[in-house]
Amino acid sequence: MTEDTPFPTQNRSPQDWWPEMLDLSALDQNARDAGPYDDDFDYAEAFESLDFEQVKDDIESVMTDSQDWWPADYGHYGPLFIRMAWHSAGTYRTTDGRGGASGGTQRFAPLGSWPDNANLDKARRLLWPVKQKYGRKLSWADLIVLAGNVALESMGFDTFGFAGGREDEFEPDASTDWGPENEMESWDRFDEDDQLADHLGATVMGLIYVNPEGPEGEPDPEWSADRIRQSFSRMAMNDKETAALIAGGHTFGKVHGADDPDEHVGPEPAAAPIEDMGLGWESDYGEGKGDDTITSGIEGPWNSTPTMWDTSYIDNLLEHEWEPEKGPGGAWQWTPVDADEIEDAPEAHGDGTQTPMMLTTDVALKKDDDFRAIIEEFQNDPMEFLDAFAKAWYKLIHRDMGPPERFLGPEVPDETMIWQDPLPDRDFEPIGDEAAEQLAEELLDSDLSRSQLVKTAWAAAATYRDSDKRGGANGARIRLEPQRSWGVNEPAELETALETYEEIKAEFNESRSDGTAVSLADLIVLGGNAAIEQAASEAGYDVDVPFEPGRVDAEDEWTDEESFEALELDSDGFRNYVGGEHDRKLEELLVDKADLLDLSPEEMTVLVGGLRTLGATYGDSDRGVLTDDTDTLDNDFFVNLLDMQYDWEQADEAGQVYEGYDRETGEQVWEATRFDLIFGSNDRLRAIAEVYASEDGEEQFVQDFVDAWHKVMTLDRFDLE
Repeated sequence: MTEDTPFPTQNRSPQDWWPEMLDLSALDQNARDAGPYDDDFDYAEAFESLDFEQVKDDIESVMTDSQDWWPADYGHYGPLFIRMAWHSAGTYRTTDGRGGASGGTQRFAPLGSWPDNANLDKARRLLWPVKQKYGRKLSWADLIVLAGNVALESMGFDTFGFAGGREDEFEPDASTDWGPENEMESWDRFDEDDQLADHLGATVMGLIYVNPEGPEGEPDPEWSADRIRQSFSRMAMNDKETAALIAGGHTFGKVHGADDPDEHVGPEPAAAPIEDMGLGWESDYGEGKGDDTITSGIEGPWNSTPTMWDTSYIDNLLEHEWEPEKGPGGAWQWTPVDADEIEDAPEAHGDGTQTPMMLTTDVALKKDDDFRAIIEEFQNDPMEFLDAFAKAWYKLIHRDMGPPERFLGPEVPDETMIWQDPLPDRDFEPIGDEAAEQLAEELLDSDLSRSQLVKTAWAAAATYRDSDKRGGANGARIRLEPQRSWGVNEPAELETALETYEEIKAEFNESRSDGTAVSLADLIVLGGNAAIEQAASEAGYDVDVPFEPGRVDAEDEWTDEESFEALELDSDGFRNYVGGEHDRKLEELLVDKADLLDLSPEEMTVLVGGLRTLGATYGDSDRGVLTDDTDTLDNDFFVNLLDMQYDWEQADEAGQVYEGYDRETGEQVWEATRFDLIFGSNDRLRAIAEVYASEDGEEQFVQDFVDAWHKVMTLDRFDLE
């Protein structure tokens, strides 16, 4: 070992050597628990045992106890805690439901070391005494967000409510694609029409939303307004909610740019030396804290009352003219043209005063006609402003938590919002075992094939996204727009299936006088279960697919059609469906969908094999159906996929479709896609497939398929927990 290499270099992973190898790390996370808590730990039970008011009192005590190692602006950490909570929740995007406050992943790289999160490491360290006191009863994920709520309340704002229930992760999320750039604060994510790449939420690598200086560092308010609208809409906010969040958030605190960060600020936490103990952004400017703090490089407060809820931010923005200038940190910010007429703010740490400033993103609200109309309404009606910010903030910090059944604590509002995908209360007794058997027989005796029964159940359940707990079979929204018209659901065939389900449902419910009824949602799942049991029986296996009745049917008025568009599948490897063009390989799309379904590599493998064997493919295509008998749940898919009797050749220019030829006769026998062949070509997936393809592996395949199927059918059954 030489002086230049005091420690051995880390072993390279196969991914380092072969970057094109399929990455299964997201599914590996689903297959294991990374944290220190045992399987018996129930976070909901632990959280409910808290003295919630005492927790809030403890947070407020921290908030007003300024520490010399990181002194509080204006003697109050509230604005810092609001920024921390906002930046934790604000990573959410509707496109795939990933990001958000759940998991407390702001504690880990890359989020914890993003430029936009500079000095939020200090906020979390300030909260450590509270976390230390309550331990596992209060997750970091809940504490970070709750601190933002308490901060707002401590400065005179009435919040709409708070729900706990966010469990901590103990490693960063391997599934989230934060963008294509190779360096922070760059912007290679827009097309020639200045449209943000489909799956992203932030407009700039390393920022939560948009560049506060303006797009690509240009102080252009109109351009900034367009970027704001794109980014906030990707995070489920309309124009009114967006304006309320910006105006409400910027009512408090200040930004920090005492000097140029490039000249004085050290590395972020992920790159900081070990003796800094996980803190980053150490500054050598002055004292490096207090009035010498450098965070964004922009300097100043927005108003004269930075620790009080009022309309002074809006008043300053609308009643004064603003012009761009480079501030002391070398960044673009806006100064009032009539500086003598605007009320100064107190210095954050001294006895002097500061002139308020604005960001380009603030001036954008004034220059854009639609945003301006909204903030003028807020100025004229302060109670409307308060209500709009309260509900938008509540939505921001809870958007990724799913339905209200998951919400914990004494401050959960009675009102359910449409963005929570509400379901009606069940006003009937769910069916029992005898009725379920009767209905299963009727479904099997109907005109629907087994593959139709399986596909319909899969189409309903596979909308689920574990990232934000949306979608799933409960609610039977597959019968409502937009889901019933999605291409992946084969609308014409689905219409036929739904007619059959509706007839069976109506006939059964009309025949009962004991208050028992079946929902369409239950019937759809029951149909898939019955088809699988019958197909397993054909293969010689007597299996019971677990069925838990009690689902209900949603209605149009509580279904936000526009919001549900984000759940549409433009590919589904489980049904061998590809719609449109993709810049990722099909197998990568399959893994991405499997991750959203919270599946392990083994569960993904067995589900694809089972669905192929049952012929549950898009358009009833033969692609990937490597069997001659789709009425039987056997291991033919794996047996034939791994059989060296067949030689596979690419059949299309795009490299998506392949043909399997008999090596002896030269006859084409099979057709498949990359969704299928990956289980023979990838070493890890092949190892799993070999287990199921073995002569003694079929029974395990059938049982594992039933277990994985049941898991998917109940992913959204939070009422069972």
